Amino acid sequence: MPSAAPIFFRPPGGWLGDVIPYFWDGQYWLFYLHETRSGVYDAGTSWHLACTRDFVDFEYRGEVLPHGGPEEQDLHAYTGCVLEHQGVHHLFYTGYNPAVRDPATGVPLQAVMHAVSSDLLSWTKLPRDTFHAPADRHDPADWRDPFVFRAPGESEFTMLLAARTTTGPRRRRGCVARAVSRDLSTWTVTEPFSAPSRFVTHECPDVFELGGRWYLMYSEFSERFATRYRVAKTPHGPWRAPADDGIDARGFYAAKTAGDGERRFAFGWIPTRQGTRDAGDWEWAGDLAVHEITAQGDGTLAADLPESVRAAWSRALKTPGPRPVTGDWSVAAEAAVGAAPDGLATLWVSDLPARCRVTATVSFTPGTRECGMVLRGSDDLDAGYFLRLEPPRGRMVFDRWPRAEQGAHQWQISGDVPHALELERPAVLDAGVEHRLEVLIDDTAYTAYLDGRTAMSGRMYDRRAGGLGVFVGDGEARFTNTVVHVRTEGDDG
Repeated sequence: MPSAAPIFFRPPGGWLGDVIPYFWDGQYWLFYLHETRSGVYDAGTSWHLACTRDFVDFEYRGEVLPHGGPEEQDLHAYTGCVLEHQGVHHLFYTGYNPAVRDPATGVPLQAVMHAVSSDLLSWTKLPRDTFHAPADRHDPADWRDPFVFRAPGESEFTMLLAARTTTGPRRRRGCVARAVSRDLSTWTVTEPFSAPSRFVTHECPDVFELGGRWYLMYSEFSERFATRYRVAKTPHGPWRAPADDGIDARGFYAAKTAGDGERRFAFGWIPTRQGTRDAGDWEWAGDLAVHEITAQGDGTLAADLPESVRAAWSRALKTPGPRPVTGDWSVAAEAAVGAAPDGLATLWVSDLPARCRVTATVSFTPGTRECGMVLRGSDDLDAGYFLRLEPPRGRMVFDRWPRAEQGAHQWQISGDVPHALELERPAVLDAGVEHRLEVLIDDTAYTAYLDGRTAMSGRMYDRRAGGLGVFVGDGEARFTNTVVHVRTEGDDG
């Protein structure tokens, strides 16, 4: 099939790193760190810009905040924030240069830097406003990702930073540092905003109000690399952790939020994998992913596909009809019911374009161990990617089979690596209830949504083609609305 336009934004000639979203004049201005992977680390990092009104069509505006020279603090212009005050747009960002070192310790310094603009496109840097971490409180090598806000009724601005304290267990010194200012030029560092003694650092901090509560969002810089959030009644805490404190899984990082006053969205990136292989290490930067987030009655955040994207990918693809592969199936026009009381039942549904939106509604009987979708499956659905609901474990997982290359002989079953899961999300999976699965597939990148609440993003490299199937294991499941959708306008992807 011909290839439709991409779903997830990736800039020409590079990859998208941390996004700094800003809503202004009826559209989202998505500043981001532009990654070229030139192989020369000290070539510098600049801010680039893409604009969108609907998360479907993007206007790439190119470089807007150039990085500094080889001897300047901002050889790498890293993550920060943008805000408006008294008719002027202010941009705060991280300046980093491996050659600029702390004279006392010899470690490279990170610094907060400031720029201003009248049009969001041309920025004037203000070097005099640059400041570093106070060495008696914070590690000068971790002083980044400034986020500035002013709480309702307050005269001072609050700046949050990804930082580390100077004492405590080495891998648990991460904190969200705090500085205050009245003029956005001179800052006073105060006590940390949050210091839970859990992570190396809390990257890309963000604070916002939604549904009458306040939320602190940050990305956990540890072996898990996940975007997490905390909830409070006030913009300064105290903060509590909900039972499920994640926005997505390992394949979605550095999320920051922005809204138009009515809706709010989280903007992160789906990392590429080294060697463009499923087993490759996760890399820094990739494609843009956007979740609409809403506050639930219990204070938790739900992540869903933006409705504008759903509407753009809503033309149902005609298919020849489902084909049972294993197990017992009862197939009618409106539903397919599979039963496998002690085994696995699989049903081939359709071919899959490289870019599409897939939907299915599934319900299952009590005691069912697993059910879900097969993506890019082989004709016999033995190989492929599996979006699996596991009611006994209360989770949704994304898995692949085989997980590794199998040997030439029968006993060389290296592909059979049980429960080696990288991506999983907690999920409420009740029997007898209809659960809605939705997957957005864009070539090698995907995002899956469960019940318009739980999101999970990642990559599919090794299999670039195949079909859609559904399955149930050790139980019975009913599937309806199992449909492949393509772009409403244009070709079939």
